[in-house]
Amino acid sequence: MRPQQALRVIISGASSGIGAALARHYAASGATLGLIARRRPALERLAAELGAPSEIYSLDVRDTAALAVAARDFIHRHGCPDLVVANAGVSLGTLTEHSEDIEAFQEVLDINVMGMVKVFQPFVNPMRQRRRGTLVGIASVAGYRGLPGAAAYSASKSAAISYLESLRVELHGSGIKVLTICPGYVATPMTRNNPYPMPFMMSTDTAAAKIVTLIARGTTFAVIPWQMGIVARALRVLPNWLYDRLFANAPHKPRRGG
Repeated sequence: MRPQQALRVIISGASSGIGAALARHYAASGATLGLIARRRPALERLAAELGAPSEIYSLDVRDTAALAVAARDFIHRHGCPDLVVANAGVSLGTLTEHSEDIEAFQEVLDINVMGMVKVFQPFVNPMRQRRRGTLVGIASVAGYRGLPGAAAYSASKSAAISYLESLRVELHGSGIKVLTICPGYVATPMTRNNPYPMPFMMSTDTAAAKIVTLIARGTTFAVIPWQMGIVARALRVLPNWLYDRLFANAPHKPRRGG
């Protein structure tokens, strides 16, 4: 990878939260940025704030064709990126018993899983040709076990973790690194209305700083903060009867319109 001050970085979900914080961190080190999100005005404000070379791609990560066009444009203007961070994601409360929640299930899985695939896909072959590059997927500790009322989100993050591992093995020896980062609770609009305790809550700047450090180290899998990693590993080994008893009556994330 080139020196950090010369990095070319693509970030999806860049208009707010962790994505915007990552953009600020990399811009401060002199990186050239490709910023992807649906909200163009927010991207424009961020790009103006950064004071770094930035390309704006206002699109939905579910749109394969738009992502392919964006990738070709960035590569044409700046060359193959050194780093692609698939960060775009949504979290919606869901309950299988409600037929109207099927649409929410589909949305969460399409954005959080297939959106990650679609962000990475147009950059894999260019990175292979250079034999250099890093793909980073932002998953979640919610992928460790299914959380009541958040079935779609937990399933999507569990799928993301498995997908990223498969991709890492597929690309072994190609020169492309694949990193999986699983944040705990981060103070973003997604967590603002959660009706339950959120231990070890991080600001977006703190989360982004930790992620940047892990990327620089080439850490293939990490949970942040480390305290949440201990909690996640403990939950994973709990027997089902105990996990069910502890979480059966836990507060649920509000459903959309519910």
